[in-house]
Amino acid sequence: MDTDKYTETYRRGRQIRSEVLGRDYVDKAIAEADDFSGPLQDLVTEYCWGAVWGRDGLTRKTRSMLNLAMTSVLNRPHELRTHLRAAITNGVTRDEIREVFLQVAIYAGVPAAVDSFRTAAEIFAELDGG
Repeated sequence: MDTDKYTETYRRGRQIRSEVLGRDYVDKAIAEADDFSGPLQDLVTEYCWGAVWGRDGLTRKTRSMLNLAMTSVLNRPHELRTHLRAAITNGVTRDEIREVFLQVAIYAGVPAAVDSFRTAAEIFAELDGG
């Protein structure tokens, strides 16, 4: 990696992304990037994680709860799995996750919430060693 081409925002984003998602996950995502997907990895790292997650306006826990709701509503199960793990890393409890998905049920639809509860149960089972 040519570190001279990366901005301070990118470096902060890589650090935050690694703290939230795990260094192995981030290193793998970046290492597997190619000429096609590399620019997306750079964009996500710099702007999503550096410019937005790096702001002081919300806690990581709050940002995680928002991501759970949004990925649930947008029907993005792969991202939901990733952000369920991240939410737990950021201190969101299972009870709070349940409450987020109940909120989704009311404001975005029961099918989105049902799928999100199923996904959360799978992730919890993995985390519990089951």
